[in-house]
Amino acid sequence: MIESMIDIETPDGRMDTFVCHPEQGGPFPSVFILMDIWGLREELFDIARKIAVTGYHCIVPNFWYRQGRVRFELRDEKDRMLSFEQIPDETKLAMRRQMALLTDEMAMADVQAALNFLRGEPVIDGPKGAIGYCLGGRYVFQVAALYPDHFRAVASMHGTRLVSDDPLSPHKLAPKCRGEVYCAFAEHDHFGAPPVRQALLEAFSANPNAKYHPMLHQAAIHGYALPDRDIYAKQAANRDWETIFAMFNRNLASRKSHAAA
Repeated sequence: MIESMIDIETPDGRMDTFVCHPEQGGPFPSVFILMDIWGLREELFDIARKIAVTGYHCIVPNFWYRQGRVRFELRDEKDRMLSFEQIPDETKLAMRRQMALLTDEMAMADVQAALNFLRGEPVIDGPKGAIGYCLGGRYVFQVAALYPDHFRAVASMHGTRLVSDDPLSPHKLAPKCRGEVYCAFAEHDHFGAPPVRQALLEAFSANPNAKYHPMLHQAAIHGYALPDRDIYAKQAANRDWETIFAMFNRNLASRKSHAAA
């Protein structure tokens, strides 16, 4: 496995980014891992490695770079990352302040910069995948809608603000998506309440160019899909991975098909 931390040039500065891919056999299909409010960390890098070892080029950009190398990571006595409800109030406030400094439009400009960077990487010039957690769970809908020629297989994991009045609200962007969209919800998560799930279902039902796959995990809590978290739900996460890898296999160009083209 080849992995590195690199800086990607953007109009606003240099975005520190984790990149990994197999050592042999390229070029590879590209997969973006879009971070949550906790920032870059080994937990997300391990997710990228999990995907990359199966034959993908993975990239994890840091959307917090405008304020420096911001990280939020608190652990319990078992060395697990604490979920949001378990952290001190002052840390919650700091995280919310940090999140308020980033607009969806700024994040999408960062994705464009990452797409530009990939031109010099061992990637196949074809459909790409994306997985996003929490904050990133909203961004995957946006990249699918704003860059439909690039992203054809995306997965939203317990995403936030999926239905809102914002112009880039996922339910408003559903008609622009193409390919497949997997959306995993936790039963105990107000961000994925029944009205949210219904609004997304109705929005995607009117789009013949996108196949929408919602999944509700009973008893799961917001954040359940992150493997280093105190509320990690292994069975639910494994079911997600089964679906996600199958989706990638259906939609992302393989090295074999690339060579034959």
